[in-house]
Amino acid sequence: MKKFIQRTLGVMAVLLVIAGCSDDSTPKEGAQYQALPVNLATYRLAPVTEVFSLTCGHCRSMESVLPELEKITQQEFGRLHVTFNQGAQIGAMIYYSAVMQLGHIPDHDMMEELFAAVQMAEGSTLTDQKAAIDQAFHTRNLKSPYEFDEAQQKELFVFLKTADEISQKGQINAVPTFIVKGKYIVLTAGHQDAQGIGKTISYLLTQP
Repeated sequence: MKKFIQRTLGVMAVLLVIAGCSDDSTPKEGAQYQALPVNLATYRLAPVTEVFSLTCGHCRSMESVLPELEKITQQEFGRLHVTFNQGAQIGAMIYYSAVMQLGHIPDHDMMEELFAAVQMAEGSTLTDQKAAIDQAFHTRNLKSPYEFDEAQQKELFVFLKTADEISQKGQINAVPTFIVKGKYIVLTAGHQDAQGIGKTISYLLTQP
């Protein structure tokens, strides 16, 4: 009996080793990512582009995680503000007003101020919100989007139109997420933490 138990335990140990060796932790399509319905590379997106909205609470939380993800993937992320509903369109107007004047993505501090202004606590008025948005721009010697002249409005419209085209062609209807190489979209709900998201992004960067 003793020998039988020893042999059984030995077989079980071997099976566990085999199972461990065969464990495939490679990100899976449909679970951690999906191929986009169209190739968005023609829009010259950054290799990794965060897709977000200033109206999204989860996007605001993701803001603090981005430096870690950039470190994991060794990439500087681009950004795309979605326009899939009225709130997102207003957020896009605010975000791209900053991008247009700065010539680059706003830094972390400005992004935090914009998130805070757009997502003001219940009980705040539209006047309070406008004042907070104006302040985020004015303290950086920028014009608030509410102060744009006709020429600036036309320039802003180009940014909004491009963002809308990308959102529609990519069939993006949930944020936050990440577009990788213009071909893949990360399913953030399929990950438990930033390390997992970073791993999937890194994997997709190696794909054709």
